[in-house]
Amino acid sequence: MQNIEQDAQFAAEFHADVDAEKIAEVYAEAYLNAVTGHGGSMDDAVDEFASLVDVLKVQPKFGVVLASAMVPTDEKVALLEKTVASSASPLFWNFLLIIAKRNRLDLLVPIFLQTKILQDERQKRIPVTITTATEIDSQLFATLSEKLHGVLGGEPVIRSVVNPDVLGGLVVRVGDTVYDASVSAQLQDVCRQMIERSTQEIQNRHESFHVSE
Repeated sequence: MQNIEQDAQFAAEFHADVDAEKIAEVYAEAYLNAVTGHGGSMDDAVDEFASLVDVLKVQPKFGVVLASAMVPTDEKVALLEKTVASSASPLFWNFLLIIAKRNRLDLLVPIFLQTKILQDERQKRIPVTITTATEIDSQLFATLSEKLHGVLGGEPVIRSVVNPDVLGGLVVRVGDTVYDASVSAQLQDVCRQMIERSTQEIQNRHESFHVSE
């Protein structure tokens, strides 16, 4: 577990003005590095972390106690031992103890979110949000997923959202970029037009990025 310890020490020595997201990213990377370094499953490790975050969502007082600067670290560890230790894997339990020792249990959720982001990056999974005025049918969903996979060079993880205000169109968000193909008589036509236009736009953005590197 030495890598986690070293990375945690690095994070702990960050200047106080450093954004919490950056600190969370250090812990997230240390966790995933430890998992892969010990031959573990990244998906299983993230799922285990997600289970704890789910508990924090349904038991918000639990999270408040863990995040409180007024509660001594040993009391927090004792609480985690009663609620988490028996079901946690050795690696994840050690990870929680390190976070507790560094007084960073208030960053559990940000660390988890950064873990998910790093997981997607390492597995070349790209979050994509598709917003349509009506439910998108399976054939259209599959076509769009295939096109995006070819353009993005990774597996699109698509979240579908229905918003009547789109007015029969379709909006695709890839990261911070929005590709809007609104107002069309037929959803299939909207998809086709959106793909034809946005495919080239996304490709240009990726080519520009690689050139700048």
